[in-house]
Amino acid sequence: MPIDVQLMMLDPDLPVPAYAHPGDAGADLLAAEAAEIPAGGWVIVRTGIAIALPDGYVGLVHPRSGLAARLGVTVLNAPGTVDSGYRGEIRVNLINHGPAPAKIERGDRIAQLVVQRVERAAFAVTDTLDVTSRGAGGHGSTGGHSALAE
Repeated sequence: MPIDVQLMMLDPDLPVPAYAHPGDAGADLLAAEAAEIPAGGWVIVRTGIAIALPDGYVGLVHPRSGLAARLGVTVLNAPGTVDSGYRGEIRVNLINHGPAPAKIERGDRIAQLVVQRVERAAFAVTDTLDVTSRGAGGHGSTGGHSALAE
């Protein structure tokens, strides 16, 4: 069941964010301006929209796989977080991992917005934690890649 999200079009000449296909998790975010991202550099690109998410929800700004595969461009702080209390323009921090400058044109699909429910944690200070099979192992401790020592 869809949730109602208020949307303010800061750039009324752009289309409203939409899901490209039935069943898609993310709605496309479009560039409200042209930008050139140097190889190894990053830029923040305006989307021309602001939203009001209901309390208990978050908007997660995810990269687009086509931009990453074709240009080496992805979201620098992936996923970006749009909190329910934020009312400013959604902007996307894009980084170019590719070998050449990447051009973004106004109207290009640059990211996707996934809206999800959020659970709030009640943190309880303790002196011990329960024991698990993984324990404190992290950063490659479970292997899974031939270059990692098992």
